[in-house]
Amino acid sequence: MPRRARILTVAADKPRIVVVAGALLDEHGRVLIAARPPGKHMAGRWEFPGGKIADGESPEAALRRELREELGVEIQHCRFEMSLVHAYPDREVELLFHVIEAWSGTPESREGQALRWVPIAALADEDILEADLPFIRTLQRHVGSAR
Repeated sequence: MPRRARILTVAADKPRIVVVAGALLDEHGRVLIAARPPGKHMAGRWEFPGGKIADGESPEAALRRELREELGVEIQHCRFEMSLVHAYPDREVELLFHVIEAWSGTPESREGQALRWVPIAALADEDILEADLPFIRTLQRHVGSAR
């Protein structure tokens, strides 16, 4: 049975979609980004892996489920980093961003999306979705300086 995404209506013509995203870090100080697949909103642009939160699901449970489904990895430890709301012309997206500090498995594309490991310092050079740009600055400030 398909899960219903948690969508909050903030205006009659502009729904708000609540999503989780995670910065999956490797031992070389790189972060995994994924391309939006063809047929999806903003297809071809890069983002941090994650997805919609289902009704009744906690953000951390949603992140664990999404990364298991999309990448085949199991989160062992993550921490909530920040949230924000980004307005696109046709929708608002509320993003709950996490840093994934420990995980198991080998990330692989399970939904046809391209994947790329990028040094944290080089994330700004990628075609990252506008909604994810504040996360880059946070990663560079908090995580990048610690590596």
